[in-house]
Amino acid sequence: MSIFDVLTLAGGLAMFLYGMRLMGDGLKASSSGTLKRAMERVTNNPVKAFLLGMGVTAIIQSSTATIVITSGLVGAGLLTLHQSLGIVIGANVGTTVTGQIIRLLDMDASAGSWLQIFKPSSLAPIALIIGIVLIMGKSVRNSRQIGNIAIGFGILFSGLLNMTSAVTVLTESDFITSLFRGLGENPLIGYITGAGVAFVLQSSSAAIGILQAFSQSGLLTFKAVYPVIVGIYLGDCVTTAIVCWIGAKADARRIGIVNILFNFGKTVLVLAGVGIAHSLGLINDLWDLTVNSGIIANANSIFNLASAALLFPTLPLLEKLGRRLVPDDVVPDNKYKEKLDALSPAFFRSPALALRSCYNLLLTQVRVSRSNIEKAFSLFDRFDTAVYDEIMEEEENIDLMTDALSKYMVELLPFLESQETLNILNQYYKVVTEFERLGDHAVNIAENAAEMSANQKQFSETASHQLHVLEELLQEVLENTERAFEKRDVDAAFRIEPLDEVVSDMINTMKMQHLDRMGRGECNIYADANFENLMTDLRRIAAVCTNVGQAIMIRVNPDLQEQEHGYFSELHSGRNEEFNRQYNQAYERYFGKIGDRAAG
Repeated sequence: MSIFDVLTLAGGLAMFLYGMRLMGDGLKASSSGTLKRAMERVTNNPVKAFLLGMGVTAIIQSSTATIVITSGLVGAGLLTLHQSLGIVIGANVGTTVTGQIIRLLDMDASAGSWLQIFKPSSLAPIALIIGIVLIMGKSVRNSRQIGNIAIGFGILFSGLLNMTSAVTVLTESDFITSLFRGLGENPLIGYITGAGVAFVLQSSSAAIGILQAFSQSGLLTFKAVYPVIVGIYLGDCVTTAIVCWIGAKADARRIGIVNILFNFGKTVLVLAGVGIAHSLGLINDLWDLTVNSGIIANANSIFNLASAALLFPTLPLLEKLGRRLVPDDVVPDNKYKEKLDALSPAFFRSPALALRSCYNLLLTQVRVSRSNIEKAFSLFDRFDTAVYDEIMEEEENIDLMTDALSKYMVELLPFLESQETLNILNQYYKVVTEFERLGDHAVNIAENAAEMSANQKQFSETASHQLHVLEELLQEVLENTERAFEKRDVDAAFRIEPLDEVVSDMINTMKMQHLDRMGRGECNIYADANFENLMTDLRRIAAVCTNVGQAIMIRVNPDLQEQEHGYFSELHSGRNEEFNRQYNQAYERYFGKIGDRAAG
Protein backbone atom coordinates (compact mmCIF):
# COMPACT_ATOMS: atom_id res chain seq x y z
CA MET A 1 0.00 0.00 0.00
CA SER A 2 1.30 3.47 -0.92
CA ILE A 3 0.18 7.06 -0.64
CA PHE A 4 -0.98 6.82 -4.25
CA ASP A 5 -3.41 4.04 -3.35
CA VAL A 6 -4.88 6.30 -0.65
CA LEU A 7 -5.14 9.12 -3.19
CA THR A 8 -6.95 6.80 -5.60
CA LEU A 9 -9.42 5.91 -2.85
CA ALA A 10 -9.94 9.57 -1.91
CA GLY A 11 -10.35 10.56 -5.55
CA GLY A 12 -12.86 7.79 -6.13
CA LEU A 13 -14.78 8.91 -3.04
CA ALA A 14 -14.79 12.50 -4.31
CA MET A 15 -16.10 11.38 -7.71
CA PHE A 16 -18.78 9.24 -6.07
CA LEU A 17 -20.01 12.07 -3.83
CA TYR A 18 -19.95 14.62 -6.66
CA GLY A 19 -21.80 12.25 -8.99
CA MET A 20 -24.47 11.64 -6.37
CA ARG A 21 -24.85 15.40 -5.77
CA LEU A 22 -24.98 16.19 -9.50
CA MET A 23 -27.53 13.47 -10.20
CA GLY A 24 -29.68 14.44 -7.21
CA ASP A 25 -29.62 18.14 -8.09
CA GLY A 26 -30.61 17.37 -11.67
CA LEU A 27 -33.48 15.14 -10.58
CA LYS A 28 -34.74 17.75 -8.12
CA ALA A 29 -34.50 20.57 -10.66
CA SER A 30 -36.37 18.64 -13.34
CA SER A 31 -39.12 17.28 -11.12
CA SER A 32 -39.53 19.56 -8.09
CA GLY A 33 -42.58 21.36 -9.51
CA THR A 34 -44.37 18.07 -10.10
CA LEU A 35 -43.28 16.77 -6.70
CA LYS A 36 -44.63 19.87 -4.99
CA ARG A 37 -48.03 19.47 -6.65
CA ALA A 38 -48.11 15.81 -5.66
CA MET A 39 -47.18 16.59 -2.07
CA GLU A 40 -49.83 19.30 -1.83
CA ARG A 41 -52.49 16.70 -2.68
CA VAL A 42 -51.59 14.50 0.29
CA THR A 43 -54.68 13.82 2.38
CA ASN A 44 -54.95 12.78 6.00
CA ASN A 45 -54.39 9.19 4.86
CA PRO A 46 -50.95 8.30 6.28
CA VAL A 47 -50.58 5.29 3.96
CA LYS A 48 -50.85 7.54 0.89
CA ALA A 49 -48.38 9.93 2.48
CA PHE A 50 -45.99 7.06 3.16
CA LEU A 51 -46.16 5.84 -0.45
CA LEU A 52 -45.66 9.38 -1.72
CA GLY A 53 -42.61 9.94 0.50
CA MET A 54 -41.12 6.64 -0.60
CA GLY A 55 -41.76 7.37 -4.28
CA VAL A 56 -40.43 10.92 -4.19
CA THR A 57 -37.24 9.84 -2.43
CA ALA A 58 -36.71 6.98 -4.87
CA ILE A 59 -36.91 9.52 -7.69
CA ILE A 60 -34.68 12.28 -6.31
CA GLN A 61 -32.30 9.90 -4.48
CA SER A 62 -32.26 11.87 -1.25
CA SER A 63 -34.35 11.40 1.90
CA THR A 64 -32.88 14.64 3.26
CA ALA A 65 -34.17 16.60 0.25
CA THR A 66 -37.63 15.02 0.54
CA ILE A 67 -37.91 15.75 4.25
CA VAL A 68 -36.58 19.31 3.86
CA ILE A 69 -39.08 19.98 1.04
CA THR A 70 -41.83 18.57 3.26
CA SER A 71 -40.66 20.80 6.09
CA GLY A 72 -40.89 23.81 3.76
CA LEU A 73 -44.42 22.88 2.66
CA VAL A 74 -45.46 22.52 6.30
CA GLY A 75 -43.90 25.87 7.11
CA ALA A 76 -45.81 27.41 4.21
CA GLY A 77 -49.10 26.00 5.49
CA LEU A 78 -49.56 23.77 2.41
CA LEU A 79 -49.27 20.63 4.52
CA THR A 80 -50.08 19.99 8.16
CA LEU A 81 -47.69 18.28 10.55
CA HIS A 82 -50.09 15.34 10.71
CA GLN A 83 -50.11 14.93 6.92
CA SER A 84 -46.34 15.10 6.69
CA LEU A 85 -45.45 12.28 9.10
CA GLY A 86 -46.21 9.51 6.63
CA ILE A 87 -43.98 11.25 4.08
CA VAL A 88 -41.10 11.29 6.59
CA ILE A 89 -41.31 7.54 7.18
CA GLY A 90 -41.71 6.86 3.46
CA ALA A 91 -38.61 8.95 2.73
CA ASN A 92 -36.53 6.78 5.05
CA VAL A 93 -37.60 3.69 3.11
CA GLY A 94 -37.25 5.31 -0.34
CA THR A 95 -33.60 6.17 0.25
CA THR A 96 -32.73 2.45 0.16
CA VAL A 97 -33.26 2.44 -3.62
CA THR A 98 -29.82 3.99 -4.13
CA GLY A 99 -28.19 1.02 -2.44
CA GLN A 100 -30.12 -1.36 -4.67
CA ILE A 101 -28.76 0.47 -7.72
CA ILE A 102 -25.19 0.37 -6.41
CA ARG A 103 -25.44 -3.40 -5.87
CA LEU A 104 -24.82 -3.70 -9.61
CA LEU A 105 -21.19 -3.84 -8.48
CA ASP A 106 -21.82 -7.52 -7.69
CA MET A 107 -23.08 -8.36 -11.15
CA ASP A 108 -21.12 -11.20 -12.67
CA ALA A 109 -21.72 -11.14 -16.41
CA SER A 110 -19.57 -12.84 -18.95
CA ALA A 111 -18.06 -10.71 -21.70
CA GLY A 112 -20.44 -12.14 -24.27
CA SER A 113 -23.62 -11.78 -22.22
CA TRP A 114 -26.14 -9.00 -22.84
CA LEU A 115 -26.12 -8.48 -19.07
CA GLN A 116 -22.65 -6.98 -19.52
CA ILE A 117 -24.34 -3.66 -20.25
CA PHE A 118 -25.63 -3.44 -16.67
CA LYS A 119 -22.19 -3.72 -15.09
CA PRO A 120 -20.90 -0.42 -13.65
CA SER A 121 -17.87 -0.61 -15.94
CA SER A 122 -20.34 -0.43 -18.87
CA LEU A 123 -23.00 1.82 -17.36
CA ALA A 124 -20.51 4.55 -16.38
CA PRO A 125 -19.21 5.36 -19.88
CA ILE A 126 -22.66 4.93 -21.44
CA ALA A 127 -24.18 7.41 -18.99
CA LEU A 128 -21.31 9.86 -19.48
CA ILE A 129 -21.65 9.71 -23.27
CA ILE A 130 -25.42 10.23 -23.12
CA GLY A 131 -24.98 13.12 -20.70
CA ILE A 132 -22.41 15.03 -22.72
CA VAL A 133 -24.38 14.54 -25.95
CA LEU A 134 -27.49 16.00 -24.29
CA ILE A 135 -25.63 18.93 -22.75
CA MET A 136 -23.74 19.87 -25.91
CA GLY A 137 -26.48 19.02 -28.40
CA LYS A 138 -29.46 20.67 -26.60
CA SER A 139 -31.72 18.67 -28.91
CA VAL A 140 -34.53 18.06 -26.42
CA ARG A 141 -36.39 20.11 -23.83
CA ASN A 142 -34.54 20.33 -20.50
CA SER A 143 -31.60 18.60 -22.18
CA ARG A 144 -29.11 20.22 -19.81
CA GLN A 145 -30.90 18.95 -16.70
CA ILE A 146 -31.32 15.45 -18.14
CA GLY A 147 -27.68 15.53 -19.25
CA ASN A 148 -26.57 16.48 -15.74
CA ILE A 149 -28.52 13.52 -14.33
CA ALA A 150 -26.79 11.15 -16.77
CA ILE A 151 -23.36 12.70 -16.14
CA GLY A 152 -23.92 12.42 -12.39
CA PHE A 153 -24.89 8.76 -12.77
CA GLY A 154 -21.75 8.09 -14.79
CA ILE A 155 -19.45 9.91 -12.37
CA LEU A 156 -21.07 8.09 -9.44
CA PHE A 157 -20.25 4.68 -10.90
CA SER A 158 -16.81 5.80 -12.06
CA GLY A 159 -16.08 6.86 -8.48
CA LEU A 160 -17.36 3.53 -7.17
CA LEU A 161 -15.09 1.63 -9.56
CA ASN A 162 -12.09 3.71 -8.45
CA MET A 163 -12.93 3.16 -4.79
CA THR A 164 -13.34 -0.61 -5.16
CA SER A 165 -10.07 -0.81 -7.11
CA ALA A 166 -8.26 1.13 -4.38
CA VAL A 167 -9.88 -0.91 -1.59
CA THR A 168 -8.63 -4.13 -3.17
CA VAL A 169 -5.08 -2.81 -2.96
CA LEU A 170 -5.50 -1.37 0.53
CA THR A 171 -6.58 -4.76 1.90
CA GLU A 172 -3.01 -5.89 1.46
CA SER A 173 -2.20 -3.69 4.47
CA ASP A 174 -2.27 -5.42 7.86
CA PHE A 175 -3.55 -2.19 9.41
CA ILE A 176 -6.60 -2.02 7.12
CA THR A 177 -7.29 -5.72 7.61
CA SER A 178 -7.24 -5.42 11.39
CA LEU A 179 -9.35 -2.26 11.22
CA PHE A 180 -12.10 -3.97 9.24
CA ARG A 181 -12.03 -7.04 11.46
CA GLY A 182 -12.11 -4.85 14.55
CA LEU A 183 -15.52 -3.51 13.54
CA GLY A 184 -16.98 -6.96 14.09
CA GLU A 185 -15.45 -7.22 17.54
CA ASN A 186 -16.78 -3.87 18.78
CA PRO A 187 -20.30 -2.95 17.53
CA LEU A 188 -20.17 0.40 19.36
CA ILE A 189 -17.23 1.55 17.24
CA GLY A 190 -19.12 0.48 14.12
CA TYR A 191 -22.20 2.38 15.25
CA ILE A 192 -20.24 5.56 15.96
CA THR A 193 -18.36 5.24 12.67
CA GLY A 194 -21.61 4.96 10.69
CA ALA A 195 -23.17 7.93 12.48
CA GLY A 196 -20.06 10.08 12.01
CA VAL A 197 -19.68 9.31 8.30
CA ALA A 198 -23.37 9.99 7.59
CA PHE A 199 -23.26 13.24 9.57
CA VAL A 200 -20.21 14.49 7.67
CA LEU A 201 -21.49 13.44 4.25
CA GLN A 202 -25.07 14.61 5.00
CA SER A 203 -26.37 11.60 3.10
CA SER A 204 -27.29 8.09 4.23
CA SER A 205 -27.30 6.95 0.60
CA ALA A 206 -23.70 8.10 0.16
CA ALA A 207 -22.62 6.44 3.43
CA ILE A 208 -24.27 3.14 2.45
CA GLY A 209 -22.68 3.40 -1.01
CA ILE A 210 -19.21 3.81 0.51
CA LEU A 211 -19.85 0.80 2.75
CA GLN A 212 -20.87 -1.19 -0.33
CA ALA A 213 -17.65 -0.19 -2.07
CA PHE A 214 -15.56 -1.29 0.93
CA SER A 215 -17.40 -4.62 0.96
CA GLN A 216 -15.50 -5.48 -2.24
CA SER A 217 -12.46 -6.01 0.00
CA GLY A 218 -13.95 -9.31 1.20
CA LEU A 219 -13.14 -8.40 4.81
CA LEU A 220 -16.50 -7.13 6.04
CA THR A 221 -18.83 -9.53 7.81
CA PHE A 222 -22.49 -9.08 8.67
CA LYS A 223 -21.74 -8.71 12.38
CA ALA A 224 -19.35 -5.85 11.54
CA VAL A 225 -21.63 -4.14 9.03
CA TYR A 226 -25.06 -4.01 10.64
CA PRO A 227 -24.03 -1.63 13.51
CA VAL A 228 -22.50 0.70 10.90
CA ILE A 229 -25.76 0.70 8.91
CA VAL A 230 -27.77 1.50 12.03
CA GLY A 231 -25.37 4.29 12.97
CA ILE A 232 -25.82 5.80 9.50
CA TYR A 233 -29.55 6.21 10.16
CA LEU A 234 -28.98 8.41 13.20
CA GLY A 235 -26.14 10.46 11.72
CA ASP A 236 -28.14 11.32 8.61
CA CYS A 237 -31.32 12.33 10.46
CA VAL A 238 -29.42 14.72 12.75
CA THR A 239 -28.14 16.57 9.67
CA THR A 240 -31.67 16.69 8.24
CA ALA A 241 -33.05 18.06 11.51
CA ILE A 242 -30.47 20.86 11.52
CA VAL A 243 -31.44 21.88 7.97
CA CYS A 244 -35.16 21.78 8.87
CA TRP A 245 -34.53 23.91 11.95
CA ILE A 246 -32.80 26.86 10.28
CA GLY A 247 -35.17 29.82 9.83
CA ALA A 248 -38.27 27.64 10.12
CA LYS A 249 -41.52 27.90 12.03
CA ALA A 250 -42.47 25.48 14.81
CA ASP A 251 -44.26 22.81 12.74
CA ALA A 252 -41.42 22.76 10.19
CA ARG A 253 -38.88 22.24 12.99
CA ARG A 254 -41.04 19.43 14.38
CA ILE A 255 -40.52 17.53 11.12
CA GLY A 256 -36.81 17.27 11.89
CA ILE A 257 -37.48 16.21 15.48
CA VAL A 258 -39.99 13.53 14.42
CA ASN A 259 -37.43 12.21 11.93
CA ILE A 260 -34.87 11.89 14.75
CA LEU A 261 -37.42 10.13 16.99
CA PHE A 262 -38.34 7.73 14.19
CA ASN A 263 -34.71 6.91 13.41
CA PHE A 264 -33.90 6.49 17.09
CA GLY A 265 -36.79 4.04 17.34
CA LYS A 266 -35.53 2.31 14.19
CA THR A 267 -32.07 2.03 15.74
CA VAL A 268 -33.45 0.40 18.89
CA LEU A 269 -35.63 -2.00 16.88
CA VAL A 270 -32.83 -3.13 14.55
CA LEU A 271 -30.22 -3.55 17.29
CA ALA A 272 -32.69 -5.38 19.53
CA GLY A 273 -34.07 -7.48 16.70
CA VAL A 274 -30.67 -8.54 15.36
CA GLY A 275 -29.44 -9.24 18.90
CA ILE A 276 -32.44 -11.41 19.76
CA ALA A 277 -32.25 -13.25 16.43
CA HIS A 278 -28.55 -13.96 17.00
CA SER A 279 -29.08 -15.17 20.57
CA LEU A 280 -31.79 -17.56 19.35
CA GLY A 281 -29.48 -18.88 16.64
CA LEU A 282 -31.74 -17.69 13.83
CA ILE A 283 -29.00 -15.90 11.90
CA ASN A 284 -25.94 -17.99 12.74
CA ASP A 285 -25.25 -18.64 9.06
CA LEU A 286 -25.42 -14.92 8.36
CA TRP A 287 -23.50 -13.65 11.39
CA ASP A 288 -19.95 -14.38 10.24
CA LEU A 289 -20.77 -14.31 6.53
CA THR A 290 -18.61 -12.06 4.37
CA VAL A 291 -21.01 -9.50 2.93
CA ASN A 292 -21.08 -8.04 -0.53
CA SER A 293 -22.83 -4.99 -1.99
CA GLY A 294 -26.10 -6.87 -2.49
CA ILE A 295 -26.28 -8.16 1.10
CA ILE A 296 -25.69 -4.64 2.42
CA ALA A 297 -28.41 -3.23 0.13
CA ASN A 298 -30.87 -5.95 1.17
CA ALA A 299 -30.11 -5.55 4.88
CA ASN A 300 -30.62 -1.79 4.59
CA SER A 301 -33.96 -2.24 2.79
CA ILE A 302 -35.20 -4.91 5.22
CA PHE A 303 -34.22 -2.88 8.29
CA ASN A 304 -36.11 0.16 6.95
CA LEU A 305 -39.22 -1.69 5.76
CA ALA A 306 -39.55 -3.70 8.97
CA SER A 307 -39.03 -0.62 11.15
CA ALA A 308 -41.54 1.39 9.13
CA ALA A 309 -44.16 -1.36 9.51
CA LEU A 310 -43.60 -1.66 13.27
CA LEU A 311 -43.39 2.06 14.00
CA PHE A 312 -46.19 3.19 11.67
CA PRO A 313 -48.89 2.78 14.37
CA THR A 314 -46.88 5.09 16.64
CA LEU A 315 -47.33 8.12 14.34
CA PRO A 316 -49.81 9.84 16.72
CA LEU A 317 -47.32 9.41 19.56
CA LEU A 318 -44.46 10.78 17.45
CA GLU A 319 -46.62 13.79 16.59
CA LYS A 320 -47.41 14.45 20.26
CA LEU A 321 -43.75 14.16 21.22
CA GLY A 322 -42.79 16.54 18.42
CA ARG A 323 -45.31 19.13 19.62
CA ARG A 324 -44.12 18.75 23.20
CA LEU A 325 -40.42 19.07 22.37
CA VAL A 326 -40.89 22.07 20.06
CA PRO A 327 -43.17 24.78 21.53
CA ASP A 328 -45.51 26.83 19.35
CA ASP A 329 -44.23 30.06 17.82
CA VAL A 330 -45.37 33.35 19.31
CA VAL A 331 -45.89 35.57 16.28
CA PRO A 332 -48.21 38.49 15.49
CA ASP A 333 -51.16 37.69 13.24
CA ASN A 334 -50.94 38.69 9.60
CA LYS A 335 -53.52 37.89 6.96
CA TYR A 336 -50.77 36.99 4.48
CA LYS A 337 -48.67 35.02 6.97
CA GLU A 338 -48.96 31.68 5.18
CA LYS A 339 -47.77 33.12 1.87
CA LEU A 340 -44.92 34.94 3.61
CA ASP A 341 -43.92 31.75 5.43
CA ALA A 342 -43.84 29.96 2.06
CA LEU A 343 -40.62 31.88 1.30
CA SER A 344 -38.71 29.12 3.03
CA PRO A 345 -34.92 28.58 2.79
CA ALA A 346 -35.78 24.86 2.70
CA PHE A 347 -36.73 25.35 -0.97
CA PHE A 348 -33.37 26.77 -2.05
CA ARG A 349 -32.19 23.33 -3.21
CA SER A 350 -35.43 22.93 -5.21
CA PRO A 351 -35.63 26.16 -7.26
CA ALA A 352 -39.01 25.34 -8.81
CA LEU A 353 -40.56 25.31 -5.34
CA ALA A 354 -38.80 28.51 -4.28
CA LEU A 355 -39.86 30.36 -7.44
CA ARG A 356 -43.43 29.10 -7.06
CA SER A 357 -43.55 30.59 -3.56
CA CYS A 358 -42.30 33.90 -4.99
CA TYR A 359 -44.94 33.77 -7.72
CA ASN A 360 -47.77 33.18 -5.23
CA LEU A 361 -46.73 36.13 -3.08
CA LEU A 362 -46.19 38.41 -6.11
CA LEU A 363 -49.68 37.57 -7.36
CA THR A 364 -51.06 38.47 -3.95
CA GLN A 365 -49.05 41.68 -3.99
CA VAL A 366 -50.39 42.88 -7.36
CA ARG A 367 -53.98 42.01 -6.38
CA VAL A 368 -53.71 43.93 -3.11
CA SER A 369 -52.18 46.92 -4.89
CA ARG A 370 -54.91 46.87 -7.54
CA SER A 371 -57.59 46.67 -4.84
CA ASN A 372 -56.01 49.62 -3.03
CA ILE A 373 -56.14 51.73 -6.21
CA GLU A 374 -59.83 50.94 -6.64
CA LYS A 375 -60.55 51.85 -3.01
CA ALA A 376 -58.55 55.07 -3.32
CA PHE A 377 -60.62 56.14 -6.35
CA SER A 378 -63.84 55.59 -4.39
CA LEU A 379 -62.75 58.16 -1.78
CA PHE A 380 -63.30 61.02 -4.25
CA ASP A 381 -67.01 60.15 -4.46
CA ARG A 382 -67.48 59.71 -0.71
CA PHE A 383 -64.60 59.92 1.71
CA ASP A 384 -64.68 57.09 4.26
CA THR A 385 -62.12 57.03 7.05
CA ALA A 386 -62.47 53.25 7.45
CA VAL A 387 -61.63 52.69 3.77
CA TYR A 388 -58.68 55.10 4.05
CA ASP A 389 -57.37 53.15 7.06
CA GLU A 390 -57.76 49.88 5.14
CA ILE A 391 -55.62 51.28 2.32
CA MET A 392 -52.89 52.33 4.76
CA GLU A 393 -52.95 48.95 6.52
CA GLU A 394 -52.69 47.10 3.22
CA GLU A 395 -49.84 49.38 2.16
CA GLU A 396 -47.86 48.14 5.17
CA ASN A 397 -48.54 44.57 4.03
CA ILE A 398 -47.40 45.41 0.48
CA ASP A 399 -44.16 46.84 1.86
CA LEU A 400 -43.71 43.75 4.03
CA MET A 401 -44.17 41.49 0.99
CA THR A 402 -41.70 43.56 -1.02
CA ASP A 403 -39.00 43.38 1.65
CA ALA A 404 -39.52 39.64 2.15
CA LEU A 405 -39.49 38.89 -1.57
CA SER A 406 -36.43 41.03 -2.32
CA LYS A 407 -34.42 39.42 0.48
CA TYR A 408 -35.54 35.92 -0.45
CA MET A 409 -34.72 36.31 -4.15
CA VAL A 410 -31.24 37.63 -3.40
CA GLU A 411 -30.61 34.62 -1.14
CA LEU A 412 -32.05 32.27 -3.77
CA LEU A 413 -29.86 33.55 -6.62
CA PRO A 414 -26.71 31.47 -5.85
CA PHE A 415 -28.77 28.28 -6.03
CA LEU A 416 -30.03 28.89 -9.57
CA GLU A 417 -28.01 27.16 -12.26
CA SER A 418 -30.24 26.97 -15.34
CA GLN A 419 -30.83 29.97 -17.59
CA GLU A 420 -34.58 29.36 -17.40
CA THR A 421 -34.71 29.80 -13.62
CA LEU A 422 -32.46 32.85 -13.86
CA ASN A 423 -34.85 34.41 -16.41
CA ILE A 424 -37.78 33.80 -14.08
CA LEU A 425 -35.98 35.34 -11.12
CA ASN A 426 -34.95 38.32 -13.23
CA GLN A 427 -38.58 38.98 -14.18
CA TYR A 428 -39.76 38.56 -10.59
CA TYR A 429 -37.07 40.92 -9.31
CA LYS A 430 -38.23 43.56 -11.79
CA VAL A 431 -41.96 43.30 -11.07
CA VAL A 432 -41.75 43.20 -7.27
CA THR A 433 -40.65 46.85 -7.26
CA GLU A 434 -43.30 47.78 -9.82
CA PHE A 435 -46.07 46.16 -7.77
CA GLU A 436 -44.89 48.09 -4.72
CA ARG A 437 -45.07 51.32 -6.75
CA LEU A 438 -48.70 50.58 -7.61
CA GLY A 439 -49.38 50.45 -3.87
CA ASP A 440 -47.50 53.73 -3.33
CA HIS A 441 -49.61 55.49 -5.98
CA ALA A 442 -52.78 54.17 -4.32
CA VAL A 443 -51.62 55.80 -1.07
CA ASN A 444 -50.92 59.08 -2.89
CA ILE A 445 -54.42 59.06 -4.40
CA ALA A 446 -55.99 58.28 -1.00
CA GLU A 447 -54.05 61.09 0.68
CA ASN A 448 -55.11 63.44 -2.11
CA ALA A 449 -58.76 62.52 -1.50
CA ALA A 450 -58.28 62.97 2.27
CA GLU A 451 -56.82 66.45 1.78
CA MET A 452 -59.75 67.48 -0.47
CA SER A 453 -62.26 66.12 2.05
CA ALA A 454 -60.58 67.92 4.95
CA ASN A 455 -60.65 71.22 3.04
CA GLN A 456 -64.12 70.63 1.58
CA LYS A 457 -62.86 70.83 -2.00
CA GLN A 458 -64.59 69.05 -4.86
CA PHE A 459 -64.08 68.45 -8.55
CA SER A 460 -66.72 69.72 -10.95
CA GLU A 461 -69.33 67.33 -12.29
CA THR A 462 -67.58 67.24 -15.68
CA ALA A 463 -64.16 66.58 -14.14
CA SER A 464 -65.64 63.81 -11.94
CA HIS A 465 -67.27 62.19 -14.97
CA GLN A 466 -63.99 62.22 -16.90
CA LEU A 467 -62.14 60.82 -13.91
CA HIS A 468 -64.55 57.87 -13.82
CA VAL A 469 -63.87 57.21 -17.50
CA LEU A 470 -60.13 57.39 -16.88
CA GLU A 471 -60.53 55.06 -13.89
CA GLU A 472 -62.36 52.56 -16.11
CA LEU A 473 -59.50 52.73 -18.62
CA LEU A 474 -56.91 52.23 -15.90
CA GLN A 475 -58.84 49.26 -14.50
CA GLU A 476 -58.58 47.65 -17.94
CA VAL A 477 -54.84 48.33 -17.90
CA LEU A 478 -54.55 46.80 -14.42
CA GLU A 479 -56.68 43.81 -15.37
CA ASN A 480 -54.40 43.05 -18.32
CA THR A 481 -51.36 43.51 -16.08
CA GLU A 482 -52.64 41.02 -13.51
CA ARG A 483 -53.67 38.54 -16.22
CA ALA A 484 -50.32 38.89 -17.99
CA PHE A 485 -48.43 38.08 -14.80
CA GLU A 486 -50.76 35.37 -13.54
CA LYS A 487 -51.02 33.44 -16.82
CA ARG A 488 -47.78 34.61 -18.44
CA ASP A 489 -50.19 35.88 -21.11
CA VAL A 490 -48.22 37.66 -23.86
CA ASP A 491 -51.40 38.91 -25.56
CA ALA A 492 -52.53 40.59 -22.34
CA ALA A 493 -49.05 42.05 -21.87
CA PHE A 494 -49.12 43.43 -25.42
CA ARG A 495 -52.56 45.04 -24.86
CA ILE A 496 -51.07 47.17 -22.07
CA GLU A 497 -48.92 49.12 -24.56
CA PRO A 498 -51.71 50.72 -26.69
CA LEU A 499 -53.88 51.27 -23.60
CA ASP A 500 -50.99 53.07 -21.94
CA GLU A 501 -50.77 55.46 -24.89
CA VAL A 502 -54.52 56.11 -24.70
CA VAL A 503 -54.10 56.88 -20.98
CA SER A 504 -51.40 59.41 -21.83
CA ASP A 505 -53.56 61.04 -24.52
CA MET A 506 -56.60 61.16 -22.26
CA ILE A 507 -54.67 62.74 -19.38
CA ASN A 508 -53.28 65.42 -21.71
CA THR A 509 -56.80 66.13 -23.03
CA MET A 510 -58.33 66.22 -19.54
CA LYS A 511 -55.67 68.63 -18.29
CA MET A 512 -56.31 71.03 -21.17
CA GLN A 513 -60.07 70.85 -20.67
CA HIS A 514 -59.65 71.30 -16.92
CA LEU A 515 -57.62 74.47 -17.56
CA ASP A 516 -60.31 75.72 -19.93
CA ARG A 517 -63.04 75.06 -17.34
CA MET A 518 -61.11 76.92 -14.64
CA GLY A 519 -60.89 79.90 -17.03
CA ARG A 520 -64.69 79.84 -17.34
CA GLY A 521 -65.13 79.39 -13.58
CA GLU A 522 -66.62 75.91 -13.88
CA CYS A 523 -63.84 74.22 -11.90
CA ASN A 524 -62.59 75.17 -8.43
CA ILE A 525 -59.20 76.82 -8.85
CA TYR A 526 -58.26 75.69 -5.33
CA ALA A 527 -58.62 72.05 -6.43
CA ASP A 528 -56.19 72.50 -9.32
CA ALA A 529 -53.17 71.17 -7.38
CA ASN A 530 -55.18 68.12 -6.37
CA PHE A 531 -56.18 67.52 -9.98
CA GLU A 532 -52.60 67.84 -11.24
CA ASN A 533 -51.27 65.51 -8.55
CA LEU A 534 -53.97 62.97 -9.34
CA MET A 535 -53.14 63.07 -13.06
CA THR A 536 -49.46 62.48 -12.23
CA ASP A 537 -50.23 59.40 -10.14
CA LEU A 538 -52.62 57.97 -12.72
CA ARG A 539 -50.08 58.46 -15.49
CA ARG A 540 -47.44 56.71 -13.42
CA ILE A 541 -49.76 53.79 -12.68
CA ALA A 542 -50.09 53.16 -16.41
CA ALA A 543 -46.32 53.46 -16.83
CA VAL A 544 -45.73 50.91 -14.08
CA CYS A 545 -48.11 48.49 -15.81
CA THR A 546 -46.22 49.00 -19.06
CA ASN A 547 -42.96 48.07 -17.32
CA VAL A 548 -44.56 44.89 -15.98
CA GLY A 549 -45.95 43.97 -19.38
CA GLN A 550 -42.56 44.46 -21.03
CA ALA A 551 -40.83 42.32 -18.37
CA ILE A 552 -43.30 39.50 -19.05
CA MET A 553 -42.84 39.75 -22.83
CA ILE A 554 -39.05 39.59 -22.36
CA ARG A 555 -39.43 36.59 -20.04
CA VAL A 556 -41.41 34.69 -22.70
CA ASN A 557 -39.19 35.89 -25.55
CA PRO A 558 -35.66 36.48 -24.16
CA ASP A 559 -34.46 37.72 -27.56
CA LEU A 560 -36.35 40.96 -26.88
CA GLN A 561 -33.81 41.72 -24.16
CA GLU A 562 -31.19 42.67 -26.73
CA GLN A 563 -33.58 44.79 -28.82
CA GLU A 564 -35.75 45.97 -25.91
CA HIS A 565 -35.54 49.70 -26.63
CA GLY A 566 -35.91 49.36 -30.39
CA TYR A 567 -38.84 46.94 -30.29
CA PHE A 568 -41.03 48.87 -27.86
CA SER A 569 -40.17 52.20 -29.47
CA GLU A 570 -41.31 50.76 -32.79
CA LEU A 571 -44.66 49.82 -31.28
CA HIS A 572 -45.34 53.44 -30.35
CA SER A 573 -44.04 54.81 -33.66
CA GLY A 574 -47.12 53.75 -35.63
CA ARG A 575 -45.33 51.03 -37.61
CA ASN A 576 -47.09 48.07 -35.93
CA GLU A 577 -50.55 47.35 -37.38
CA GLU A 578 -51.85 45.36 -34.40
CA PHE A 579 -50.73 48.08 -31.98
CA ASN A 580 -52.46 50.73 -34.13
CA ARG A 581 -55.66 48.68 -34.31
CA GLN A 582 -55.87 48.18 -30.55
CA TYR A 583 -54.95 51.81 -29.89
CA ASN A 584 -57.69 53.12 -32.22
CA GLN A 585 -60.31 50.83 -30.70
CA ALA A 586 -59.48 51.94 -27.16
CA TYR A 587 -59.27 55.60 -28.20
CA GLU A 588 -62.73 55.50 -29.79
CA ARG A 589 -64.25 53.66 -26.82
CA TYR A 590 -62.93 55.87 -24.02
CA PHE A 591 -62.73 59.27 -25.70
CA GLY A 592 -66.29 58.70 -26.85
CA LYS A 593 -67.32 58.51 -23.20
CA ILE A 594 -65.83 61.90 -22.30
CA GLY A 595 -67.58 63.50 -25.28
CA ASP A 596 -64.54 65.00 -26.99
CA ARG A 597 -61.97 63.58 -29.41
CA ALA A 598 -59.50 66.37 -28.97
CA ALA A 599 -55.97 65.35 -29.91
CA GLY A 600 -53.72 64.43 -27.02
